[in-house]
Amino acid sequence: MAEKTIYIIDVTNRDGVQTSRLGLAKLEKTMLNLYLDEMGVFQSEFGFPTTRHETNYLNANLDLAEIGALKRIWLSGWLRAVREDVEEAFRLVPELKHVNLSISTSPQMIEGKFRGKYGWQDIVALMCDAVDAAKEHGAQTIGVNAEDASRTELAQLLEFAVAAREHGADRIRYCDTLGYDDPFTIYVKIRALAEAVKIPIEVHCHNDLGMAVACSIAGAKGAIDAGVDAYVTTTVNGLGERAGNADLVSTILAVQKSSGFARTYYLDEHIDLSHAWKICNYASLSFRVPIPVNQPAIGANAFAHESGIHADGALKDSRNYELYDFTEVGRGHIELIETGRLITTGEYSGITGFQNVAGKCELRFRNEDEAREILELVRYANVHTQKPVTEDEMKFIAKYPRHAKLIMSVQP
Repeated sequence: MAEKTIYIIDVTNRDGVQTSRLGLAKLEKTMLNLYLDEMGVFQSEFGFPTTRHETNYLNANLDLAEIGALKRIWLSGWLRAVREDVEEAFRLVPELKHVNLSISTSPQMIEGKFRGKYGWQDIVALMCDAVDAAKEHGAQTIGVNAEDASRTELAQLLEFAVAAREHGADRIRYCDTLGYDDPFTIYVKIRALAEAVKIPIEVHCHNDLGMAVACSIAGAKGAIDAGVDAYVTTTVNGLGERAGNADLVSTILAVQKSSGFARTYYLDEHIDLSHAWKICNYASLSFRVPIPVNQPAIGANAFAHESGIHADGALKDSRNYELYDFTEVGRGHIELIETGRLITTGEYSGITGFQNVAGKCELRFRNEDEAREILELVRYANVHTQKPVTEDEMKFIAKYPRHAKLIMSVQP
């Protein structure tokens, strides 16, 4: 039997943007999709197909995938598991190929959220009908999410998952929605789930008790040990509702470097951690959330040594006090900082200043008319993000002006 694999589904553009008091502009969400693609992440849950202000962004990103700008990554939409939402999603985003359908399964949520409107059999029926609708609209893959799975009785969870599989679901997402599980309980439950349904399991963990990464890889181990592939959902820098989600880079490192996983459990071979520094810093800038000094791999102190014994040991052999090399996560380069005259580009920039900045980014234009066209879009980008336009954003706009214009077109 071929070795089973752990794949990464990043949900920054869905769960991360639901973080209270935080958010991303559509251009920033697009850049994250591009960076995740470069990093070899299998899938990005890129947004909400029934939310109207997402429509242009979603359609533009699907077209970017179609023309090869997004080379490998799958783009999936998150929907409530009700037929009406599925119908609306495919009306607004006709080229949608991958969906995750979500509905609450725990007694707490069925009683506390639905207040008698639905019983258990109603929940199962709604989910099955939504899966049928997605199949009717030509969805290539369908994930079914059991929200609050960790507080759902195992027998009911198995009934729910088997019904989803029988209606054509490709994966079951086990959602530890409140971070209630620990690594031991989630291993047992996901292994039992995987053995019962015999289709891949997605593990979605929250960090309310500080165990999101540990629970994610324990759940993935349960799925693999049961003989199916595992899909772990993450967010860049662990951002997400309340205390956040499993951190993208920490989760990858845990699989690649920890004693019980390295060389025993297999991560998607396309993952390239050398992009970690870039994507984490871009997310920090975009969300306006600083990276903690002690953040694994990316924090300012992740490779810093001060005490005599540690400094001496690290200088003699980095492996004495560093489990992995800083170059593996994209660190070690020299970042240039201008200390003299600085010309920046913003919503009120003129053509001369813009051409100066574009030249430093090695952007060349056929003529001044093209330069002015891109400048106008860069001005809109500054208004759109309310931040200085980054070099990569400017290069994206210059290369894909039609898509950039659509992505930044957000109107009621």
